[in-house]
Amino acid sequence: MDSEESLSHSRWECKYHVVFVPKCRRKTIYEKLRPHLGEVLKKLAEQKESRIIEGHLMGDHVHMLISIPPKYSVSQVIGFIKGKSAIHLARVYGERKRNFVGQHFWARGYFVSTVGRDEATVREYIRRQEREDQRLEQMLPW
Repeated sequence: MDSEESLSHSRWECKYHVVFVPKCRRKTIYEKLRPHLGEVLKKLAEQKESRIIEGHLMGDHVHMLISIPPKYSVSQVIGFIKGKSAIHLARVYGERKRNFVGQHFWARGYFVSTVGRDEATVREYIRRQEREDQRLEQMLPW
């Protein structure tokens, strides 16, 4: 376990694959905010002593591999990241957009899976996700 981290009385390796989406998968608003959003998410994760190891902002959802210390629950960290990022986006971009409410930018739920020893597989999956989505869209009849 060469990637272990430590707190004062424990050593840990807690990594999670997390996926969440903007409300109604609003691609038009989300696409414009995408370049700015990655840095915001990283800074918010650091505030909870967490680290985004790998992440990709897709056209309509977010994939991330995140390391969260055991003193925080996954729901606590993800809730913090989603809530604070929505408030930040509303303050920075909300004046320019009609019907853009910070508290309702992200959909309520999220997907989370523990990573364990298959971290390399999850990292590769996150990297390839955009190409795979484009391939699937090309197969649609419309």
